[in-house]
Amino acid sequence: MGPPHVQEVPAVTTTPQAVRRASPRTRRKATPAAPDPSAGLMPQREPVRLLNPDGTPLPARDDYPEPPVDALREMYRRMVVGRRFDVQATALTKQGRLAVYPSARGQEACQIGGVLALRDTDWVFPTYRESMALTARGIDPVEVLTLLRGDWHCGYDPAVTHTAPQCTPLATQCVHAAGLAYGESYQGRDTVALAFIGDGATSEGDFHEGINFAAVFKAPVVYLVQNNKYAISVPLSRQTAAPSLAYKGVGYGVPSEQVDGNDPVAVLAVLERAVAHARAGRGPYLIEAHTYRMEPHTNADDQTRYRDAEEVEAWRDRDPIARLEAYLRAKGVLDDAAVAAIAAEAEEYAAALRRRMDAQPTVDPLSLFDHVYAEPTPQLVEQREMVRAELAADAEGDA
Repeated sequence: MGPPHVQEVPAVTTTPQAVRRASPRTRRKATPAAPDPSAGLMPQREPVRLLNPDGTPLPARDDYPEPPVDALREMYRRMVVGRRFDVQATALTKQGRLAVYPSARGQEACQIGGVLALRDTDWVFPTYRESMALTARGIDPVEVLTLLRGDWHCGYDPAVTHTAPQCTPLATQCVHAAGLAYGESYQGRDTVALAFIGDGATSEGDFHEGINFAAVFKAPVVYLVQNNKYAISVPLSRQTAAPSLAYKGVGYGVPSEQVDGNDPVAVLAVLERAVAHARAGRGPYLIEAHTYRMEPHTNADDQTRYRDAEEVEAWRDRDPIARLEAYLRAKGVLDDAAVAAIAAEAEEYAAALRRRMDAQPTVDPLSLFDHVYAEPTPQLVEQREMVRAELAADAEGDA
């Protein structure tokens, strides 16, 4: 059997005349490219950095201009005082004067940068780890430590300080910050809310609900995620498969950025841009700061179970205070005398805190039942009367 017959099809040629004679319906116009929906939302591929770990400057950037040198010098001062406060608070815990203390040592650039980027009229929504940030905001350190001392309230007046109570539940402050920011905007005020968040909090529903609400209603809130690599003892790899936590904002239509959280200059520059974005009525902003906590999660944590000493030691070379000090010395705005004066101020701050914490607070046991419910339940009233009776009996026995 021979090969099958193949019918030849003549080649089709198109002349300019044929194109002109074609029906308009057969012509195809070039479709313009659709706009990129992620434009302006994506973070940098690498964290923003303006200083090398040794404090030498990197090339200047148009997108993140360096903050004024006076602001950086003040940042250094507050970081030094803040670290001394943190070390002192850790010591008070070991002495039994605090029930618990979550150290933020190593995260000073984020703690202080977050405060410096705000006005006094702006609001801060802290986690349990932001004690250093609150003292840098000017709140009495004894009041900051009141909750960690075992009292039933946060110690300071949120309305006066524009600072929400420190919260232990993860991510609840994300919703609160969005709500307050929206309320302030609705009333025509240019208030910005800054919510401090840990990397573990981004796995909680409150984080997603808060940032989604803020995006939809363009609430002027900045979410600062301090990615210190561990949510208590769980590494970041067990929290997310995203290339960076900063990318979580893109899905909600929120512009995002990631920054070297141990570079004080970059942290302040990125925060100032984010706060300006929110204050201008353009909605929320998400920042992921890559940093590291040098101390255990709290005094009750055994960090040797999930990280080794070599890892901790490696991060000492990226110390944010030493980094900024080297940079300011090179610029000629910080010398030995200034460094010594700031260190002396920090020591006096810690000494005053020790003296004041020596005084035991007078506590009324019956206050345990205050503010549990707006209207006390019968059971609560009964329990309060039982305690009152026991106190009265003890008083008679001592008489």
